[in-house]
Amino acid sequence: MILRQATAFSSGVLHAKEGRHSLVLEVASTSRQRRNGLMERDSLAPDAGMLFVYDEEQTSDHAFWMYQTRIPLDIAFLDHDGEIQSITSMVPCTTEKKACPRYPAGTRFWMALEVNAGYFNEHGIAAGDRLEIDF
Repeated sequence: MILRQATAFSSGVLHAKEGRHSLVLEVASTSRQRRNGLMERDSLAPDAGMLFVYDEEQTSDHAFWMYQTRIPLDIAFLDHDGEIQSITSMVPCTTEKKACPRYPAGTRFWMALEVNAGYFNEHGIAAGDRLEIDF
């Protein structure tokens, strides 16, 4: 199976104060998958996201960027139990690498979830809410 180092898919449910929200998750668990992320994509389904999973806790200064990413995204940083610690909005950057801003987590985290910009706000999802993943 050759799919640019295939990414696994899973399902997840975000548990928010205002209800449950199901997502189809593309899981990026290798360095290469995390490095490529959602680069070069023209769209992301409304109830889809990419879940970045790490083998160890990441520091608060670990940053994401949007180089060659065409879709405005929100990113949630989650602890080991799937609890959202913080959420940040990120804008596309199709210019040269050096010009792309970096988005530090600002909190220690084990996973990061990227979704379409506005998704968390539209669904009332905030820090303290939890992602349940069906691996």
